[in-house]
This record gives sequence, C-alpha cells and structure tokens, in this order.
Amino acid sequence: MRTLKILVVAAAISAFSHGQTQTPYAGQDKRDIKALSQDDIQAYQNGQGMGFAKTAELNQFPGPKHALELAPQLQLTEKQKAATQIVYDRMHAGATRLGSLIVEKERKLDLLFASKTIDSNKLRRAVAEIAELQGKLRAIHLQAHLDMRRLLTPTQIKKYDELRGYDSGNEHKDHQHKH
Repeated sequence: MRTLKILVVAAAISAFSHGQTQTPYAGQDKRDIKALSQDDIQAYQNGQGMGFAKTAELNQFPGPKHALELAPQLQLTEKQKAATQIVYDRMHAGATRLGSLIVEKERKLDLLFASKTIDSNKLRRAVAEIAELQGKLRAIHLQAHLDMRRLLTPTQIKKYDELRGYDSGNEHKDHQHKH
C-alpha cells in the first residue's frame, strides 16, 4: 500500500512538472511567422472579417457578405442586391490588399527578431505600421456594415438579425438617452 501511494505521488509530481513546462505557445516556434497561424495568414490574405466588424454586426448593422447569402430570405430587390455586391466588392478588395500588407509586415517583424537585428526604434516603427494597417482594415469592414444599414429596410435588418441568431429585441439601442 505504501509503495502504491509513493507511485501515485510520483506520478502526480511528474504530471504536474510536465504540465508546468508546456505553454500555450508550444509548437508555434515552427511557424513561418510566429505571431500568425496559417489560418490567420489565409484569413488576412482572403479579406475575411476575422471579427473586425463584430461591434457593427451585433448592433443591427448587417454585413454585405451575409446579406448576399441571405438575399432570398431578406427579400432583397435586384437594386439592393446590386448595391450590396458593390459594397462587398469594395470591402473585399480593400481588405485583401491591407490583409496582405499586414502579413508582409508581420513577416518582417518576425525576421527582425529571428535575425536578432531588432532594436527599440525598429520595434516601435514595425508595431506602429502593423497597428495602423489593422486599424484601416477594421475601418474597411466597419464601413461596409455602415453602408449596408443604409441599403436595407428596418424589416430586412430585423430579419437579418433573426436569421443570424441575434436578439433583435434591442430596439432601445436605437434611441438616444439624455443624461
């Protein structure tokens, strides 16, 4: 019995210490760009939303991609479909261009660290460039949602939210409160 207790304690200590050496970054050191997964790279390069417009999407500002996908259920007119396609195409073109630039800048930042040629000035400059591009990318996605709100009727927006699984009972958000 004593031997069994010792083995259980030894196993627990071994498991605990092994768990302590694992980090959330384990294996990511093999990535081409350490800060980005392959999925992240593809999402940036393909102009995907990546949650950049979540604040719009969840506040009754529909997105063009999903509006096009839901066109029959939303009963979009031909004019609305054409205008939505223009909004989507403009957003997608800008997002893929900026996304590719972000990937390129992340690759350069990674190389500065990998080559050990990074210093404080290079760091600040590289991070500022990436942050500026990410801000522009987010603005492109948010602008598309803003444009869509003007194209759809209140009934279509309500239906969009229902189809996307959002609680559209938040009508109070459209009213301004005086403080």
